[in-house]
Amino acid sequence: MSRVNTVLGPIAAEELGLVAVHEHIGYGMPGSELDTQWWKTPEQRYEETVPKLRRFAEYSREYGGCTFVDATGICNGRDVDYYKSLSAKTGVHIVAATGFVGGDTALRFFADATVDYLMRQFVHEITVGIGDTGSRAGIIKVGVSRGFRMRELDLRIYRAAARAALLTGVPIFTHLAVDVEPALAVFAEEGLPLDRVLFGHADDGVSQGRVNETAILGGGGRIGFDTFGYDLELPDPPFWGRHRRERLEHFLRLIGEGHVDQVLASADANCSPLGWPGVEGHTVNYIYEQLIPDLRAEGIDDAMIHRIFVENPADFLTLTTN
Repeated sequence: MSRVNTVLGPIAAEELGLVAVHEHIGYGMPGSELDTQWWKTPEQRYEETVPKLRRFAEYSREYGGCTFVDATGICNGRDVDYYKSLSAKTGVHIVAATGFVGGDTALRFFADATVDYLMRQFVHEITVGIGDTGSRAGIIKVGVSRGFRMRELDLRIYRAAARAALLTGVPIFTHLAVDVEPALAVFAEEGLPLDRVLFGHADDGVSQGRVNETAILGGGGRIGFDTFGYDLELPDPPFWGRHRRERLEHFLRLIGEGHVDQVLASADANCSPLGWPGVEGHTVNYIYEQLIPDLRAEGIDDAMIHRIFVENPADFLTLTTN
C-alpha cells in the first residue's frame, strides 16, 4: 500500500485529499524565539492557527480531506508536538519536514557536520522520529542560501538529502529553484531520479530569469508554484512578491506546454509567523479563495485541478521504498 508519513502516523496516499504542498505552521529564523517585538505565547499562536486550518478542512470536504505540508526545517521553529495537537484538533493531515531551509539557516553544530552525519540525521527523523515526538518526517527540505548561489554547505545538505531520500523513499523539496545546475549535478551523481524533487519558489518575483526550467523539466523534475498570493498588488507586498496576473500566466503556460504532471501549487503562507509580522491576510486558504477560482476562470476544468492538487502531490509524497 502506498503511504505517506504524517505527524499522527503513516496514512495511505489516497487519504491525503487536497494537498497544500509548501506551507508553514510557523516559520522563523534561528533566534526568533528570543524576539521581543513579535514574540507570541503558545496560546496566541494556537488562536491564530486553528481557525485557518479548520477553514482549510471545511473547504476540502469535496476532496475527502486535506493535507498541509509544513516546510519548516530544523532550526526554523519546527514544533512537531504542536503540529500533532493541531492535526488532532482540526482533522488536517500535517506532514513535517526534516532538513534545512538553506545552509545559512543551519546552526553552527549542523553547519560543521559532514555529509554522512547530516544524512544519518535526516534518516533518523524519517524512520525513527523527530526528537522524542514519535512522529516521522515525510519530506526533506533543502535550499539555496542568500545571494542566489549554492554554497558549499548547501551542496553538502543537498547531497545528504539525496542519500537519505534514496534510503527512505521520501521526496525532497527545495527553497528556491535558482542556481539549479549544481543541485542537478549532485542528484545525478547520487542517482536520485528528479521526479523525487520539487524545485520550489520557481514562481516568486525575485527568481524570475534565474530558474532553468528547461533543465528541471527536461530531467523529469517537478516545479513548485508555491508562492501564490504574495502579490505586488497587496497594500504592503513582500520583496519576493510578483504581479498576480504574471504569476498565473506563467503557471498556465507550463500547463499549456504539457507539463501538468510536473507542477505543484501552494501558497507558502504562515499560520502564525515567528519573529516577523508575516503578510497580513495571506493564508493557506488562498488556494480555495483565489487560486482555484482564477484557474477555473481561465478554463482549467475540475479534472485538471484534481490532478494538480490531489493526484500530483499524492504521487510525489508517496514513499517509494520500505
